[in-house]
This record gives sequence, structure tokens and C-alpha cells, in this order.
Amino acid sequence: MNVRVRFAPSPTGGLHLGGIRTVLFNYLFAKKNNGKFIVRIEDTDQSRYVEGAEQYIMDCLEWCGLTPDESVQHGGDYGPYRQSERKDLYKQYAQQLVDEGKAYYAFDTTEEIVAMRERLKAVGKDSLQYDHSSRMSMKNSLSISNEETKEILASNKPYVIRIKVEAGEELSFTDMIRGELIMSTDTVDDKVLLKADGMPTYHLAVVVDDYLMKISHAFRGEEWLPSAPVHILLWKYLFGLDKMPQWAHLPLILKPDGNGKLSKRDGDRLGFPVYALNWTDVEGNVTKGFKEEGFLPEAFNNLLAVLGWNDGTEQELYSMEELITAFSMDHIHKGGAKFDYEKAKWYNQEWIRKFSAKELLPDAKKVMEEAGISITEDERFEDIIQLVKERCVLLGDFYQQTAYFYQPPSDIDTASILPKWTAEKADFFNNYTAAFTDAKWNAASLEESFKNLAAEKNIKAGELQMPFRIMLVGQKFGPGVFEIAARLTKQEVQSRIEKTLSLLSN
Repeated sequence: MNVRVRFAPSPTGGLHLGGIRTVLFNYLFAKKNNGKFIVRIEDTDQSRYVEGAEQYIMDCLEWCGLTPDESVQHGGDYGPYRQSERKDLYKQYAQQLVDEGKAYYAFDTTEEIVAMRERLKAVGKDSLQYDHSSRMSMKNSLSISNEETKEILASNKPYVIRIKVEAGEELSFTDMIRGELIMSTDTVDDKVLLKADGMPTYHLAVVVDDYLMKISHAFRGEEWLPSAPVHILLWKYLFGLDKMPQWAHLPLILKPDGNGKLSKRDGDRLGFPVYALNWTDVEGNVTKGFKEEGFLPEAFNNLLAVLGWNDGTEQELYSMEELITAFSMDHIHKGGAKFDYEKAKWYNQEWIRKFSAKELLPDAKKVMEEAGISITEDERFEDIIQLVKERCVLLGDFYQQTAYFYQPPSDIDTASILPKWTAEKADFFNNYTAAFTDAKWNAASLEESFKNLAAEKNIKAGELQMPFRIMLVGQKFGPGVFEIAARLTKQEVQSRIEKTLSLLSN
């Protein structure tokens, strides 16, 4: 079998991390099996279409490094890859179903459908659907004569085409994750297949496109399981069940407390992103993405891969190559996976540690330049990155951890120094700066002279290092204080010490 998988997003808004995980599993499965990964834009619901959303989706995939083999942008032999450009294809299949008695024309208005539901509700019916039990009381080509149907069609009155789902049929399929599933048609409604504007609904389009694009495996979220009976019937009626792709319904990504599917609102409420990249809605509201939050794409892919999958080992960090090698569908969990943002940040920190300073340079440099600090010497900045990267969780942390190498701190935490500050300590720092002209300018020499002078002054060196750090950095953080000093000039170190001494004396 030639493996062909697809991701079929709707261009309606930001791309949820669950969507990217679906992309990732498709991508890994395709690469593991020497197959093709296709991106198909499902834009048949023109009422929800958002300008710019399609490009945004492709930008998300590009950032993640999940490049399609076929798409609107990459071309391919099975296009068009935008459903709105395939409109005429769907109508002929919908008409075929009508001609074969598997679907029918429905002429009901929205108001008539609402009235039908109210009638059913009034008599205590459990089902308020347009289905086998209610269709004959509605206005459609099953409940009216052929002559009247032809007259309505000739008048160009709006209509939809609905699939005719008969009750009492059991349908089964083998899910790659959940095994054999059997579903009854008793509770399935007559879904609309072709809308009044001539556009197909998802139900018809996904089946037709999967067939024409020769999709071999279809991965989607478990929320689509209730639609499986309709899709099975469409495969059965149009192309034969032997042509149907193997399905896998992926587990949900859950809220941190495990209570329901993770949503954008949960991210807003709890203060973390749920989209891959920043998304700006039609009203100009920006929802932050993982990229802009400071995540590396390697870390983002890694954390998504282990949300609902593992290879049976204790390994947690995977490169893309390792994921492709290790990935298999039989290790995807059936149950949902809780999203833990602290764990997500841990993955990012580990990937920052894994990368060399040279690899981190472009991202860290961008962080600095966006904060108004121009990096002119890449070699020096690489050295500083290497010194501080263990302390960075998000890419934005490189600003806090490196800014003091390029500019003196604007705020100095003298409050942390004052409780144990003495005239002897002030004298120590005055003498230490005086010795700079004779010292070799490296961390070891600076530390040696610092400790020798402390011993000479009969002060514990440990009591002096915290004030020294605050003098250089402004706060109580950073790598080794002598490593910091060695990467500043003598004049910079002396100036910062003198400024802090002045503040302390006042």
C-alpha cells in the first residue's frame, strides 16, 4: 500500500495545539512508512471563512518543520487542494446518491425545521433531529410527489441534499487505536451533504476528497466518532468499503485538571498559549502562540508527541529523527492526555540546554534586538549564550540573562545588600577596584585576587560575592559572578561598583 495521509484544516481561526499534534502524527506516520503527507484546505463553510487563516495555518506548519509533500502551496498530482476549487466535483456525487435513492432533496426553511423540533419537543420526543422518524412530516422529495419536486427544482428555490439514513442498521469498522467499533444508525440524523449555496458539507467533502486523493489512512480527533456512521454509509454507497481509508480517532488533549477538552478559553484563564503561533482575530485581538511565548519548534513537537503517545520506554526527549524511528500507532493511548504547561516549559528548557550556543544564536539575537539591544559581535554573544543557557526556560529569558552584559542595570537591589553592609565591606570594594590595573582579566584571576583581598581584610569571601553580583547584574541571579566580571571591561566593572557604593553610602 502507498501510504498517503492528510491534514484537512478549516481556515477559520488560530491553529490549536491539538491540530498540530494531528499534523505531527500524520507526518511521523508518513515518514515512517515512506509515504506522503498532504494538507487539504477545507473551506466549504464560507460563512466561517477568515481572511489570512489559510496562510496562518501554513506558517504554523513551516515553523514546526512539518512540511507537506502536497498542498495548495506545494502542488501535487491530486489537486486542487482547496475544497472551494473542487465545488463541481461534490455536486455530481450528491446527485448520484439522489438518483440511487440514497439521498434526497429537502426544501424546508430554517423556520420550518425549528418548528419541527418544537413539535417533537412538545410531545416528549427524545430525538429532535431531521431523521427517519421525522423526515416524512417535512417538505422533501420523499414526502411530496415527483411532479411537485420537479416543479420546485425548476423554480430555483433553495434546497439542500440530505443523506437518507435508515434505522436499524449496524455499522462497524476497525479503528487503529480503539479496535473494532460497532455503531447503530438508530440515532443518526439525515445529515446535509450539499448546502443551498452548492457547497458540500464536511461529511460529503471528506469522503469524496479522501477517495480522489487516494488517502490510505485518516487520523482525526475522537470528537468525530459520532459522525463515523454517516461517513461509512457514504463510502459504502459511493465507492465501496474496501476503498475506505484506515481510520484512527486520536484522544483529546484535556484541560490541566483532566475535566474536558483543552480550549482557548482555558489558556486565557490559566495564562498559557494553546495556539502554535500568535493569532489576530477579525477584531484585532491577539491570542499568543507558543512561538511568541518563546518555545523552540523542536520542543513544541516533542511535547506534543508525548501527549497521548509513548514508545514504551522512559525516554522523554526526542529529535524529529528519533520520533520517526520510534513512532507507531499501537502506542497511542485511547484516553485523553492532560496538558501540563509547566511540563511543556520543562521540555523547552531541556531543548535549550541540548542546543549549542551557535544554534541558539539567531533566536537569542532576535530576542535582544526586539528589546532594543543590538548584537554586533556574534562570537562574544555566543560565548555569553553558552554561559547562561542553562538558566533559560523560554527564549525570552535570554534578555534578562544577558542584557547586563550590554548595558548597566537600571535598577540595583541595594535593599538586599544593606542589612549586612559595613564600612569594611565598602573599603574592600574600593580596594578591589584599585587592584584591577594589576590583575589578569579572566575569571580565575579575578576570583583569586578577590579571595586574597578578602582574607587580607579578614572578611569572608562568601559575604562579598552576593553584593558583587548585585553591583554587576542589579539583582541576585546569573552565572558565576567572576565569569560575569571577566566578560565586562575593567572600566564597566569599576563603574558599576562605584555606582552601587554611591547608592549604599546615601
